[in-house]
Amino acid sequence: MTTLPVLQPATSDPCCGPAGETVLGEGAARQKAAVFKALADPNRLRLLSIIKNSSAGETCVCDLIEPLDLGQPTVSHHLKILVDAGLLHREKRGTWAYFSLVPGALDDVAGILARL
Repeated sequence: MTTLPVLQPATSDPCCGPAGETVLGEGAARQKAAVFKALADPNRLRLLSIIKNSSAGETCVCDLIEPLDLGQPTVSHHLKILVDAGLLHREKRGTWAYFSLVPGALDDVAGILARL
């Protein structure tokens, strides 16, 4: 059986984390977990990909139903989760809703992992 090496903290005090870093609090952890929960669904990842790669920088909900082969209520549910997680912006125009990426949202997600 192979034993993995034990990593030591960067400070001389073993009860503290690396110097200058802050431990993630419960509220912040819940908020960040909601973002990852939103990203944990393949259909939501596809929605983000479609919207991100749109030449107009936004996509009408009517254009998101066919590529996913899902019903409109299901697509709307997934979009709401992405909006609530702070990843997408929703703009209502008449009877249609248009979705765009929140500027910097995907960079923020990558930063969450980098700062853990």
